Amino acid sequence: MRKIIHCDCDCFYAAVEMRDDPSLVNLPIAIGGKSDRRGVIATCNYKARHFGVRSAMPTGQALKLCPDLVVIPGTMSKYREAAQQIRQIFYRYTDKVEPLSLDEAYLDVTDCLECQGSATLIAEQIRQTIAEEVGVTASAGIAPNKFLAKVASDLNKPDGQFVITPADVDDFVENLPVKRIFGVGKVTNEKLRRLGIVTCGDLQKRSLVELVDKFGVFGKRLHDLSFGRDHREVNANSRRKSLSVEHTYSDDLQDSSACLAKLPELLVELRSRLRRVDSDYLVTKQFIKMKFNDFSATTVERQTVKGLPLESFEHLCEQAWQRAERPVRLLGIGVRFVDSADQGPAMQLELFP
Repeated sequence: MRKIIHCDCDCFYAAVEMRDDPSLVNLPIAIGGKSDRRGVIATCNYKARHFGVRSAMPTGQALKLCPDLVVIPGTMSKYREAAQQIRQIFYRYTDKVEPLSLDEAYLDVTDCLECQGSATLIAEQIRQTIAEEVGVTASAGIAPNKFLAKVASDLNKPDGQFVITPADVDDFVENLPVKRIFGVGKVTNEKLRRLGIVTCGDLQKRSLVELVDKFGVFGKRLHDLSFGRDHREVNANSRRKSLSVEHTYSDDLQDSSACLAKLPELLVELRSRLRRVDSDYLVTKQFIKMKFNDFSATTVERQTVKGLPLESFEHLCEQAWQRAERPVRLLGIGVRFVDSADQGPAMQLELFP
């Protein structure tokens, strides 16, 4: 039986800013771009969330909800430094650490001898050390697998933890809302609701065949997770799956021609970043992301064209534009990788290099 901890810092960027400037502690603050430059909120503290401010919200809308909101541009180098300190704290307990973001990771402490092998005490000690050495708070979930640990880490935020023991799993998942399952967004949740499925207990009553018929491959995962089953190991060697660059424009791009005109500068930046990527990564697909002025978004991708010529992205841009034909506020391009260092599934090679 595995012992998995999911550790997640509380409003990380905002917490670092409050640590460095204590005068911000009692104020609603957010990290993001300026409202007059079409900025977007990256994260905010809990006082701001009380007013309805949330991540990915336009800064202008956030200021309408909370006129006293203090918007800070943020400093990534400072956040990375704090994240590195946190990562080193994790490694004091186990080398089986799977980072999910700067401030979030899974830890497999099954074989850890610290704290008499108690995952609960290890999580408490990690959180205390982060508070003392880094100056921010973290929450944790402790469970027999990654799915349950991640769900648990959200249940006692901020600065808390929640434990799901093997004996608790059946009772816990029976009443767990299906919207807590990773991958169940608004659309899938509504589809499940129309089928009378609100909790994992409801999901357990449906057969695997029925779920696969209605949800495809994801139906199998829904079936497993509804019973609290998740056999994924903590992957200490996780590698990137894609690379992209994007830009939010102060003034909407009014038509496809305006979008096409922005592609060369995005491609220069993408190629520059690709030069710093390990040679083990092989580009297999290229894509374009477009967010319209009504905040709907679309992504179009294709098998990569050798050399990533501008014309191949122009073709994708035209396709994306035609899906809505509305002014565009954000435009991004990127590539997806196959990691040749991964000795897992076989890889389809190009017939003509």
